[in-house]
Amino acid sequence: MGPIPGWEEIRRGETTDIYFRRTMEVLRKLGKDRTRVTAEAFIKRMPGGYDYGILSGMDEMLSLLSGRKIGLRAMEEGTLFFAWEPVFSVEGPYGEFCEMETAMLGILCQASGIATKASRIKRLAGEKTVLSFGARRMHPALSTIIDRNAFIGGADAVSVIRSAEFLGEVPVGTMPHALILVVGDTVEAMRAFDGTVDPAVPRICLIDTLQDEKFEALRVAEALGERLSGVRLDTPSSRRGDFRRIIQEVRWELDLRGFSRVKILASGGLGEEEVQALADVVDGFGVGTALSNAPTLDFALDIVEVEGKPFAKRGKHSGGKQVASCPACLSRKVVPESAGPQRCACGEAMENLLLPAMREGKALSSPRSPREIRERVLSQVVRFPSRKERE
Repeated sequence: MGPIPGWEEIRRGETTDIYFRRTMEVLRKLGKDRTRVTAEAFIKRMPGGYDYGILSGMDEMLSLLSGRKIGLRAMEEGTLFFAWEPVFSVEGPYGEFCEMETAMLGILCQASGIATKASRIKRLAGEKTVLSFGARRMHPALSTIIDRNAFIGGADAVSVIRSAEFLGEVPVGTMPHALILVVGDTVEAMRAFDGTVDPAVPRICLIDTLQDEKFEALRVAEALGERLSGVRLDTPSSRRGDFRRIIQEVRWELDLRGFSRVKILASGGLGEEEVQALADVVDGFGVGTALSNAPTLDFALDIVEVEGKPFAKRGKHSGGKQVASCPACLSRKVVPESAGPQRCACGEAMENLLLPAMREGKALSSPRSPREIRERVLSQVVRFPSRKERE
């Protein structure tokens, strides 16, 4: 047995918390393992400062539950949601999904956390490029998961080869400090890069390895001329000083000498605060740890009906629910599933967000492409920028 569980091991329940395995032992002995229940997933509170979440991981979760005798209603992959809104509802014999709860929540919590963080960073960056550099901060087995969710949340591209292949995109990246150190000089390293790598790859030079960023930017720009697409500053915080001022100085000197078309990219420990502070002075960002280590969204899965009757633990509303959304004024509300179609206070008919997604263990539709999901996420974030602005 290796340290990385395979998909079939996960589907067999080998990554479940032990108390679910013991629960099944008890229920089988009592003859109650086929008791029909309805359970809903939601979060009680968002991570600090968050106004919304982006649901991600549903496609993977449907694959996890494939073949089990259950039905599932869910928000679509990439849906923007708020605290206390159920994002999916699963119904069937409890024994069909009891041992899957750990994996179900693990998938959604991490995937949604990364997608939500990416959406927040992209909103702050606006039209500026956001690149996902987060894979090196996590186990390589998670690299595609990190990049996939960063991409659908709003990142414009990813750097890992396998991730890009999975997404149907082209991997992007500049160069590491190692290339410059091995060659011994920034300009010579860039000339070697230019003479070797596919001409279709943009020539973007890392300019903070050996000398002052301003002078390295000018040296490279003069050496490559029209072939230089951009420069990247990955200046560590220990030597950064005022990063914004450094970037402005580089921009000034490049513009003054006729290199205004050379773009400036920033990277190196950037998060929401840094992206917001630099969005008006750079052309793009490489974001790593802020994406790979994004706060998880803490979903819970709670039984709300037993054998068709409303029944939930204290602190939770019993009975199946529906989330209704107004396409006109964007207001939302959670109502009993039995309430039927809703009309908004503004007069518009409201749309149900929990839609049939699985019946008797079979998914009812094919997954959308990552780019389609990404476009859906970004369109929602623009319309629902924050809870404060909606109220």
